[in-house]
Amino acid sequence: MPHLFRQQVRSKRFTGPTAGHCGEFAQANLAIIPSVYAEDFLRFCVRNPKACPLLGVGEPGQWNVPALGRDLDIRTDVPGYNVYRDGVLCEQPDNIVELWRDDLVVFAIGCSFSFEQMLARERIPLRHVDEGVNVPMFRTNIANQAAGPFGGELVVSMRPMSGAHAVRAVQITSRFPSVHGAPVHLGSPAVLGIEDLMRPDYGQPVSIHEHEIPVFWACGVTPQSAIESARLPFAIAHRPGHMLMTDIPNASLAVL
Repeated sequence: MPHLFRQQVRSKRFTGPTAGHCGEFAQANLAIIPSVYAEDFLRFCVRNPKACPLLGVGEPGQWNVPALGRDLDIRTDVPGYNVYRDGVLCEQPDNIVELWRDDLVVFAIGCSFSFEQMLARERIPLRHVDEGVNVPMFRTNIANQAAGPFGGELVVSMRPMSGAHAVRAVQITSRFPSVHGAPVHLGSPAVLGIEDLMRPDYGQPVSIHEHEIPVFWACGVTPQSAIESARLPFAIAHRPGHMLMTDIPNASLAVL
């Protein structure tokens, strides 16, 4: 199923956010970095494992990364890309074939979309899926652990839940550190420096019902904050919410 989904993305029959699709398989955030900065970025991921749990790392110039899936092409199989020049977002193409270089290194980072099917099985509502929007994501006031030029602040995704559902979500997601694991915060957004839940930095706002609390997970958009702070001459990432679908079963990522 992930292979067929990637074919739909490659042919542009699918172009939207990937939440709710191929639920039994891991989705991946992307950071594509020139090889001269790859060692520093690897150390950045190791130092920030909640936000940047690595699912795979390619060799310089390798656009297929077989460990992530068969017949996979990083240049075409993501519904949307962000291109950064000197740390500034300047393009959002639907493929990066013409931008590919032999010195680029692919970092595939776990995504919280991967555990959503497990939450749905427990009848925990996922508001962004129910409302057909991209999950809301917010920049926080929490500094990442820096490595080389990479720093920036933690980015989080938010899902509103009842207290009981939030407790169960913590229990479920804590078993999956490769896709961000347990939430980093429950409750007051002000603690994270978030002023308005209706004004996310990425994605779209969702309704929050009475007696629900916001539940925040570390987000794989965090590397884009690091890319901006590093002011790299050139780097590529996924468009927030538009993930690479891998062949990695979510069940294989569980920690018992």
